[in-house]
Amino acid sequence: MQRCPTCNKTFTNQQLSFCTDDGTPLVSVAVPEDATEDEVTRVRPSTRDSETDDSRPAGASESHSVPPYQPPGSYNPRDYSGQSKRRTWPWLVGILGLVFLVFAGLVIAGAFLIPKMMRAANTNSHNLNANIQGNNSNSSLSGPNFNSNSNSGNGNESGNDTSGGADTTPAPADDEKVLQELTDLEQEWTVANINADKKKLDRILADDYVGESPDGTRQGKAEYLRTAKRDTAIQKWNFEDLKLSLTGDRATLSGIIRLDVRDERGQNQNLAFRFTDKFVWRDGRWQATGSVVTPLNEGTSA
Repeated sequence: MQRCPTCNKTFTNQQLSFCTDDGTPLVSVAVPEDATEDEVTRVRPSTRDSETDDSRPAGASESHSVPPYQPPGSYNPRDYSGQSKRRTWPWLVGILGLVFLVFAGLVIAGAFLIPKMMRAANTNSHNLNANIQGNNSNSSLSGPNFNSNSNSGNGNESGNDTSGGADTTPAPADDEKVLQELTDLEQEWTVANINADKKKLDRILADDYVGESPDGTRQGKAEYLRTAKRDTAIQKWNFEDLKLSLTGDRATLSGIIRLDVRDERGQNQNLAFRFTDKFVWRDGRWQATGSVVTPLNEGTSA
């Protein structure tokens, strides 16, 4: 015999596992030996069962009056997957939107910055080319303030600045080499005069330099640098009849410089000067210690 622990009903049908009223699992109980049939509570058949019993033939076993009990179906927990997906997709959309905004911002910034950077690079390139062309054009001009000798020189470039002590390199003794070095130095000196490049002039001229201009005026290095002015009238120049006198660390270079000068009316004039420049080998390079410039002939209109 089985009993429902909830409603305390007892059942004699051994095929039942759950209470037919509340579905509570039945528990087995022992039937007392002296219990009468009336003391055993029987399951009250339902209306459907009564109708079924009426249709059954007489003499059918009572144990088959109630159909086998079918336990309730298994419990299906609530499906939260849809809710989880509904909660996740807004985050995905937000992240994708943020990535798109960042990418769009980078594209817009690049569209503004890259052309600006290219324009700046082109400007710097043009400025560099202009400076190079300007220097080349100045180099093709002739000496500036002809108070001093129209001299420039790559000898300055070939000489190295020494820091931390004087350069004790001995003076070159090869006449041909010295002539080339002083010719280059005269060219550099001329360009520095035209551009009033006081930094180069300070390097070319020795501290004890004394020069004499075509009008007979003498001036030292400090006065020479102070009065240096840019000269745009000289269009070109060339040196002629250069002669070198070399004695140890002393050298003298003489010759003629011819100038093509444009006057105030825009007409060109050809001028010529004879010069004598003196140099000393000092600190590993040639430095000008004196110069004398005298007119060679009168200028004529071109």
